[in-house]
Amino acid sequence: SSTLEDELLSLNSIYGDETLVVTSSSAEAEGVDAVLKLPSHPSISLRLFFPSTYSDDPPAVLGTQSVGEDVAKGGGQVAVRVAKHILEKVWRPGDACMYDLCEEVQDVLEQELEDAHISTHKDDIENLQDSAVSREEVAAPQQGSLDAAALGEAPAWVLSDVITEKKSVFVARCVAVSSVDEAQRCIAHLLATDKRAAKATHNISAWRIRALPDSAAYQDFDDDGETAAGGRLLKLLQMMDVWNLVVVVSRWYGGILLGPARFAIINEAARGAVV
Repeated sequence: SSTLEDELLSLNSIYGDETLVVTSSSAEAEGVDAVLKLPSHPSISLRLFFPSTYSDDPPAVLGTQSVGEDVAKGGGQVAVRVAKHILEKVWRPGDACMYDLCEEVQDVLEQELEDAHISTHKDDIENLQDSAVSREEVAAPQQGSLDAAALGEAPAWVLSDVITEKKSVFVARCVAVSSVDEAQRCIAHLLATDKRAAKATHNISAWRIRALPDSAAYQDFDDDGETAAGGRLLKLLQMMDVWNLVVVVSRWYGGILLGPARFAIINEAARGAVV
């Protein structure tokens, strides 16, 4: 239709070439298929169908054409749902609607993807790759007889994203502390109350504590069987120039040796938690 032709020219001139591209036309379907690359999220492309009677009749969102690796798990489905909802909102018989769709999808999709990422992240932490955690290679719980109540309140851990590499799983936690005793209590509380952490093959930790700028500084680490990992973790904290916190990186071994690459992954997870 002439409306679609106008919108092709308009959108591609505003947002860049190939923002909206007709991919095929079908006489039987009495319309054309097209791909819309979302200007606000260019790594997500949607498949659309425009009836020959557009804009008297609305276009339809058929699904995703492509979803980039940088998009959170399930992001493509979220984008389709958001686009369908906004399309129903902005389409009016006889009026072009693609510009309004592109503009309004930006803020809504950003929030929806963030919510989806948080939800997925929580699920990942909860499940934490059960298949990896339960493998025979995973060490027996390091704690279990400790009285959690005697360890005080649960630390307000900040968690990194879960990283999976060749079936090994890594996640880092960090929390602010003001003394060595508090750092050790936080680690003990984690291992006494979190079964998944207690079953980790290694819980590598490091802490740096300085109550006042001119006061004595305390810093140390624990490899927990992952030789040299704790020292590298402490070195990362020194390079980041962070104080008064303890970091714990849990690793569940997946049965495949990672070699030196494991140190980079441990530090990547730790950096994510600290940042």
